[in-house]
Amino acid sequence: MINIEELIEKSEKELIDEGVFGRVEKIAFNNQKKVMEAFREYKVSDSYFAGTSGYGYDDKGRDMLDKIYAKVFEAEDAFVRHNIVSGTQTLAIGLFGLLRPGDILLSVTGKPYDTLEEVIGIRGEEGTGSLKDFGVSYDQIEMLDGNVNIPAVTDYLKSHSNVKCVFLQRSKGYDIRKTLSAEEIGVVAKACHEVNPDVFVIVDNCYGEFCDEHEPTYYGADMIMGSLIKNPGGGMAETGGYIAGTKKAVELCSYRLTCPGIGVECGASLGQNKNMYKGLFYAPHTVCQSIKTAILAARVYENLGYETSPKSTEERHCIIQTISMKTEEKLLAFCRGIQGGSPVDSYVTPEPWDMPGYAVPVVMAAGAFTQGSSIELSADAPCVAPYTVYLQGGLTYESGKIGILYAALESEGTFLS
Repeated sequence: MINIEELIEKSEKELIDEGVFGRVEKIAFNNQKKVMEAFREYKVSDSYFAGTSGYGYDDKGRDMLDKIYAKVFEAEDAFVRHNIVSGTQTLAIGLFGLLRPGDILLSVTGKPYDTLEEVIGIRGEEGTGSLKDFGVSYDQIEMLDGNVNIPAVTDYLKSHSNVKCVFLQRSKGYDIRKTLSAEEIGVVAKACHEVNPDVFVIVDNCYGEFCDEHEPTYYGADMIMGSLIKNPGGGMAETGGYIAGTKKAVELCSYRLTCPGIGVECGASLGQNKNMYKGLFYAPHTVCQSIKTAILAARVYENLGYETSPKSTEERHCIIQTISMKTEEKLLAFCRGIQGGSPVDSYVTPEPWDMPGYAVPVVMAAGAFTQGSSIELSADAPCVAPYTVYLQGGLTYESGKIGILYAALESEGTFLS
């Protein structure tokens, strides 16, 4: 039988010697500089952490964090709020903020993530308040060999003048495709704007923040959206989401966040500012820890003979790692191992269930300090062939390494007691 601990040590040494970890650490350092420069520029002080109640007028910490997010993401404007409950709600705010009856939403990375289908209206009952219910049409263009089919996109824009939003999902979701880099998204944005300068190129940026040295807004995307219990919350934010982009796009979305005429002027922080500031400070380092964990998992399972994506030597543009586990039994064993190697709820056995927003039973392993926090080590998968598990997160590389050890022990037959 394979000695899993020795295999992990061997895999780790290979990655250090090949400079794979060093490449990721350099990106983290440059992003950390960017965050610290923003904190200095806006003179972050202890007074910014004070909470407000009621309407939240003149919440200096809230307003300054908006400016810092815009600065860090190299965008014209931004808002970040603790009362956004998930990445899906963040995306809904963005879509409803920009789209109007008669507009077309065009997804150019194929079908979006499962939880967005009912928001758009391509799944679920009519009359629930989807974009479709409000007269917004939807269309999609499939990717070609893992890339956005730019000629097909520009042809579509030329023949459909009422496309208001071109939507890209940066990470793979429950797909096997590669994650798009921020720079690749910029190429798409440039091509779209050349055909229609007024179209909004918007990005589901979940899982991608701080994986590159710049975000898609730097390269020309009009708007990016994401969740604070993923990358930018750094494992500290307990809830929330952000939107960053052009002043026009962010302003329109702010009216959906609250209502027209109020926008970002209201919204009590209720003592959550400190966690959001601290989370952003930690984010580049924490994302680095997650990526190193993902790379180690890829190398270990490659050495065990499994198919992985991305490969351990490939550049990373999000924190997600996929491993094709081949059978449902091995998939569930992997998830048991991740759960068993978690600091919280390690005694729980993850089982497939009909999770709200998903079309098929999903198994999720996550022993997190914050419920649903994807920046903490977790593994999830739709329980259908080819039984691909989606691994993400790891607040520290050391704890991530332990999680991989437990997962490999389980999936390879040396079961935990």
